[in-house]
Amino acid sequence: MLKFRNKPLASEVLTSYIVQRRFPYWTSYFVRYKDVEDDHHGKSHYNYQVHGRNYEILRTGCYPYIKFHCSLVEPSNELQVSNRFINILKIANLCVPCLLYGIYAFFFISHSERVQKYGIDLFFLIPENKNARF
Repeated sequence: MLKFRNKPLASEVLTSYIVQRRFPYWTSYFVRYKDVEDDHHGKSHYNYQVHGRNYEILRTGCYPYIKFHCSLVEPSNELQVSNRFINILKIANLCVPCLLYGIYAFFFISHSERVQKYGIDLFFLIPENKNARF
């Protein structure tokens, strides 16, 4: 009998990691598609609230990963136009750059950290400076 694993939402993992890191000014990581349910599909540039703090998210699917770049931004910016523009560029390029980015990441990821709440690993090209402020 097959057992299906309930995967956490990518947004839940994002929130948990930001809280675990004690609300960093920025972070940039990859998470495997197979580890999360991608509830931000179709969003590339958007605001995301974590316990009353606003993070500006740049997100892209780069198989076999989803890439998140998160910056603490107060107040939030209007991102609908840039989100639409990025999505148009992805479609116009048939997502080939996204696929190449995923292949690149597969070979060059050198560090991982675990999101304690879910037991899911996040991947980094290099270890982050935890005290960096942009």
